Amino acid sequence: MIDNILKQIDQEAQAHPNRIAFDHLGQTNTYQELADWSSRVASAIQRLDLNHDVPIMVYGGQTFDMLVAFLGAVKAGHAYIPVDVHSSEQRLQTIIEAAQPGFIICVEPLPIETAVPQLSLTELHEVYHSFPIKQGEDSLHLNDNFYIIFTSGTTGKPKGVQISHCNLLSFVNWMKYDFNFEEKNVLLQPSFSFDLSVMAIYPTLTSGGTLKVLPKETTDNFMSLFSVLPKLALDTWISTPSLIDICLMDQNFNPQNYPQLATFLFCGEELTHATASKLKQRFPAAHIYNTYGPTETTVAVTSVEITDDILAKYARLPIGYVKPETTIFVKSHRNKKGELLIAGPNVSKGYLHNQAKTEAAFFDISGVRVYRSGDLGYFEGKLLFYTGRSDFQIKLNGYRIELEEINHYLSEIPFVKQGVAVPKYDQQGKVKQLIGTVVLKQSAGDELTATHRVKQALSKLVMPYMIPQRFKYYQKLPLSANGKVDIKALITAVNAHD
Repeated sequence: MIDNILKQIDQEAQAHPNRIAFDHLGQTNTYQELADWSSRVASAIQRLDLNHDVPIMVYGGQTFDMLVAFLGAVKAGHAYIPVDVHSSEQRLQTIIEAAQPGFIICVEPLPIETAVPQLSLTELHEVYHSFPIKQGEDSLHLNDNFYIIFTSGTTGKPKGVQISHCNLLSFVNWMKYDFNFEEKNVLLQPSFSFDLSVMAIYPTLTSGGTLKVLPKETTDNFMSLFSVLPKLALDTWISTPSLIDICLMDQNFNPQNYPQLATFLFCGEELTHATASKLKQRFPAAHIYNTYGPTETTVAVTSVEITDDILAKYARLPIGYVKPETTIFVKSHRNKKGELLIAGPNVSKGYLHNQAKTEAAFFDISGVRVYRSGDLGYFEGKLLFYTGRSDFQIKLNGYRIELEEINHYLSEIPFVKQGVAVPKYDQQGKVKQLIGTVVLKQSAGDELTATHRVKQALSKLVMPYMIPQRFKYYQKLPLSANGKVDIKALITAVNAHD
């Protein structure tokens, strides 16, 4: 058991200074560089004399400088907010307004104007060599925020989920105990603004392992992806099931080309029976784990190994056994199925500067924090099963998306009269794409032209993964008995035929 994330990473640096901590397609950085440079960044931040509870925003891609900035902020006693370089300008603006950061470290140039003080990449590199290494104890306490991740919100405004040092310790100690991260080569594929990246980062860095980065531009190009992956010499695979579905299309994705790959960890969306079966056939000796957890409960709170017996017994796979220290209740009045309430030291204190949303989603029982997940499920013995969402929140390619957020921005497009995004499911009940159902205010040319215009407008307002892949156009949308757009009827319609 470790009791301090920062100390443990620095201890790894002291014990093995030249060990590779971060490998970005062959460009490597050591534990010594991570420890020293982050401590120098901490010194620079402390000279700003910011209030203790003010977060630091870090903007950029999947680079070592981002990681250094994260640890530097926390060593200085401030939570970091990871914001991805592919974020829309609208999203950047709303995050800055909601978070009120005291400082922004721009690993990539920030594309919007803001009054918040900034540090450029050139200046960050100067800090690595010109500032002293921070001395003495780190300024972080157990209940202080370690990081804040902004998720999709129902009113067009993202919510900042606060994760404390205590929350993160509960997760990391479980990961280190249940899964072997010691000196392993671990896949780091998600954006840092997606909390699945945390599953790779901190269990690996507190265990002397190496983060093997798979950048977005590589993942997006299948030829490049299939060429790069075998060269990473991976021991441990962490991703959404959607990425493994892509990899399984490559017949060379097999134990002969990945001789060290012994563990697969999946989170972020539902692992289907079809995907798990195919992976098990391809890598029969590997350990395949399904995990589950909302961002508000620190990445994941359940896990189960998907064995041949599990595959034979269940058509819809279980999401796992609940981790130690954590309790999951099923809120139900009539049967064993109901909303999952998650309690324990891994549960967030709530949403940053958003008391109303916090009170709606969190409460305490005898001093223990509880989160209303909105996920539906049931227990079979101690094994937990997921059955869907209680609202219109979905998971697509691992990203949690509030359909209402897309609808909000669709309605802001000047030439759109009504717009609703709905999920289209595959045969396993997994969301395979978003369909935009739209009523235009006036003619926008043919459907191809209209779709191009809508996508172009949305790209300035939402993240790329929130833009519907296809659009259908209507004279009017169906209404429910209370006069609202009948979203359930639209979901039925788009799933009835192509």
